[in-house]
Amino acid sequence: MEDRAEKAAQKGSKTERWCWRLILLVTVALVATMAALTLLKYFKHSNSSRVSGRPGPIVQKYSEALQLSMQFFDIQKSGKLVDNPIPWRGDSGLQDGSEEDLDLSKGLYDSGDLIKFGFPMAFTGTVLSWGILEYGDQMKAVKQLDHAHDSLKWITDYLINAHPSPNELYIQVGDPDLDHKCWQRPEVMTEERPLIQINTSFPGADVAAETAAAMASASLVFRKINSSYSKLLLIHGQQLFAFADTYRGSYSVSIPQVQTYYNSTGYGDELLWAATWLYHATGDLTYLKYATEQNGPAFANWGSPSWFSWDDKHAATQVLLSRISFFGTKDISFAENMDLQKYRETAEVFMCGLLPDSPTATSSRTASGLIWVIKWNCLQHAVASAFLAVLYSDYMLTSKTEVLYCDGKFYKPTDLRNFAISQVDYVLGENPMEMSYLVGYGSKYPQYVHHRGSSIPADAHTGCQDGFKWLNSSNPNPNVAVGALVGGPFLNETYIDNRNNSMQGEPSTYNSALIVALLSGLVTSSSVAKTFS
Repeated sequence: MEDRAEKAAQKGSKTERWCWRLILLVTVALVATMAALTLLKYFKHSNSSRVSGRPGPIVQKYSEALQLSMQFFDIQKSGKLVDNPIPWRGDSGLQDGSEEDLDLSKGLYDSGDLIKFGFPMAFTGTVLSWGILEYGDQMKAVKQLDHAHDSLKWITDYLINAHPSPNELYIQVGDPDLDHKCWQRPEVMTEERPLIQINTSFPGADVAAETAAAMASASLVFRKINSSYSKLLLIHGQQLFAFADTYRGSYSVSIPQVQTYYNSTGYGDELLWAATWLYHATGDLTYLKYATEQNGPAFANWGSPSWFSWDDKHAATQVLLSRISFFGTKDISFAENMDLQKYRETAEVFMCGLLPDSPTATSSRTASGLIWVIKWNCLQHAVASAFLAVLYSDYMLTSKTEVLYCDGKFYKPTDLRNFAISQVDYVLGENPMEMSYLVGYGSKYPQYVHHRGSSIPADAHTGCQDGFKWLNSSNPNPNVAVGALVGGPFLNETYIDNRNNSMQGEPSTYNSALIVALLSGLVTSSSVAKTFS
């Protein structure tokens, strides 16, 4: 009796175990099926045709603003100027790098001062390249593409020379503390201009990876224009990425004196950003694997969007990798597909946050709707967000993806485009101050821009200290810094037009790259190319 009961119990136990195994198998199958259906949802439009191959009608106000914005790159140029269109600018920085037998004369002065900061300059190059790659046809339609190529090459020529060996990168020319004790034109600057470099002993994965991203993206821009130059850029990009990945560490930690001006909050986002651009530039799946299954879990911040800026590339990387899920690619593994989905889902969370009537709309905006995150250079985040929004809108249109789902509400690509338009129109004058924050645009714009060259008459003879009379002058700047995008308004949407107000009134090259890319996307309507090759 007991034996039969024991056998019955064992039989029941086996039956129970088989039931649980069956349930587990069914569950795994369901999960796999749901994942496949989700991927199908994201990739179903990958073979659709382009919406339109040619730019549509030109939006005149954006065309004018784009033409003006491009001029700020000419204003910021260092070196021996060629075909200089700015009458109050001349040659400068010709000896930069000479103490190390390097020619670092080119490149761009960062903002209103006379320092060449490698981190934001590389970011400027990457964003300008991205704008050209996505919207080069639109730039060409308004005769700005050649100008964009020239400005980009002025940056990359400098970056190439700043990278004399695989594990060595010069990341700064000039001492900002010395520079800020002087107020003088770049053509006559007298202060010492020391160099700062990163290397294996003093690593800087963030700035090295951003420079790699600039090189890789620019190599795509020049691929059909100057193939030998394109190949050179790619070599530098690959070397810099290997350097950044091998010697991980923030340049702000290695070189503490850089923290005052361009402090980096981490290097993981730049590594992902650079790997993504190198994947686009080479087609090498090793780089895609790096940005997805190998390093995505550690660095991607999936599900937690952040603001795009010179310091934080997470949102931009999410959008750039979403490109692959929109348009598809070959030979991607299941794990990589799943990680690409996470990037796209996070990009969509970011987009939903931008839309003002979305259930998940961000509260980081002014009463009039301008994205506003921090008081220093607030327009950077507004313009950067608008650029990503117009890009995502065009990805949706080109792939014939009809809706964006935001926590119970559906939005169309035009909603994202309208958001981007609202931001740029605010910048151009539709704001409570009724002024343009783009110098030279419209009838009212800042007259006291915090900018050395703009504030000092071209024929003035000043030294280091006596130039401060021009900083403190009550007269408007004698030289108009056309195309300068200033920092922007306070949260209460006021603006103090005072030359000493660098928080609001200082322009930067990375602001210019962002608004050039944004305006290029809005100057006319068109689809984007499915690949950069």
